[in-house]
Amino acid sequence: MTLRKLIKPKVTNIYEQKKTWKRWLFLMALLIVGVSLWYTNLLVKNIARDERDKITTWANAIQQRVSLVNYTEDFFDQIRAEERKRVEILAEATERMVMADDNENILFYLSIISNNTSIPVILADPQGRIKEARNVDFDPDTVKLFTPELLEEFSVYPPLKLDYYSGNIIYFYYKDSRLFSELKVVLDDLVESFFNEVVNNSASVPVIITDSTRTKLVSWGDIDTTRLDDTAFVKNIILEMAAHNVPIEITIADRKHFIFYKDSFLLTQLRYFPVIQLAIISIFLLVSYLLFSIARRSEQNQVWVGLAKETAHQLGTPISSMMAWVEFLRNKDVGTETIEELEKDVNRLNTIAERFSKIGSAANLKTENLVEVIYNSVSYLKTRTSSKVNFVIQPARGSIILIPLNYQLFDWVIENLVKNAVDAMAGQGIITIELTEEDKTVTIDISDTGKGIPKKKFETIFNPGYTSKQRGWGLGLSLTQRIIREIHDGKIFVKASLPGKGTTFRIVLRK
Repeated sequence: MTLRKLIKPKVTNIYEQKKTWKRWLFLMALLIVGVSLWYTNLLVKNIARDERDKITTWANAIQQRVSLVNYTEDFFDQIRAEERKRVEILAEATERMVMADDNENILFYLSIISNNTSIPVILADPQGRIKEARNVDFDPDTVKLFTPELLEEFSVYPPLKLDYYSGNIIYFYYKDSRLFSELKVVLDDLVESFFNEVVNNSASVPVIITDSTRTKLVSWGDIDTTRLDDTAFVKNIILEMAAHNVPIEITIADRKHFIFYKDSFLLTQLRYFPVIQLAIISIFLLVSYLLFSIARRSEQNQVWVGLAKETAHQLGTPISSMMAWVEFLRNKDVGTETIEELEKDVNRLNTIAERFSKIGSAANLKTENLVEVIYNSVSYLKTRTSSKVNFVIQPARGSIILIPLNYQLFDWVIENLVKNAVDAMAGQGIITIELTEEDKTVTIDISDTGKGIPKKKFETIFNPGYTSKQRGWGLGLSLTQRIIREIHDGKIFVKASLPGKGTTFRIVLRK
């Protein structure tokens, strides 16, 4: 059993095995990524649920605080109503005491007036002259006339009109007592404290409190304060918050307010974390794949270069010996035709050795007539190919298409493609080579009438070791691709192929 038979099945199946491993590795990667994303998403949902629970608790606490503030406000309103009644009683007692006749006991009215130690009152005539004052912050003996500031201070409530003796009118001015004013300050502080606590205790949740119109800001938290003067920004963020959560409606001090809030920045980050994680994993896998591919390609190149140079070295000695034998036979009067054919084959072997020696070396391109190069390559192959194979080359010999080439390596390309075409046609058919010159490129189409190539194999056929032949190593097209791409900076690919009708390879070279 030969070495070829031992190695050939392994070389032929290596890419099928590679595809199988790729599929399994891809499925394993999908499984790992899927499980990772599922578990991460589960954690995100749990954290999001906990934060939602905190927000719900916070919202419920707001409602309870609102109830407490409103209860305080109701209590304050009751005090206000009681004080208003006291003022009315005081005014009526004052009026009755003034209008009482001699037989009427005025001690009761005097006791009501005397017991007023908290409500500031002023009795003044229509001209604003102060007649009496009690529980005020000024000295009634020195201040005898309403000043604008004093009148404004005592005009919060409309004055009571009293009819003194014989139609003399006097006005009874009053304002809230000091105790009531202090309670009002306490209530205002309580409302302001409520808003501050809502903002400060929102658990890092962006919050905006507006008035009943949903446009005027009352308070806010965890918001970019530098943009709050921008009406459009405020409107958009309010709409955004309303879209996330139903605003909390509260009524404090008879005024309606709305509390808008949305998910915290942490929750937003967690929501998009699985997507970001998937993107990072994908980028990592892509970069890893590219790095491994580059490393593998570099390793393959080193193997190819080493193998090629070693082959050239091994061929050198027998070629030199064969050249000596050709000269020896020439001197022995062997037929001239036989010597010429042997010399052609020896020269061909020498060319092959040069090809291998140039693999991996710096590209040495010289301007050549591409038409002449192809005709010379085909002329050598014709004599060593079945007579049932016809060659058609366009344009005709004598045309000139100048292009930078490495003659020996490009000749190898043509030889590989022609031999593959002959094998595909089983030694019978037509091989057409058509050259097309453009401004910056030259296109070479090499067509055969063979069995064709399946479309899914268009890329695979250039892989090292891939072959459909029983006695082939699968290196020809791989070397051909490397020579075109790396030495001539061109492109080679399967332009078209139909089962049973043939295949066309296209080579594109820069001029």
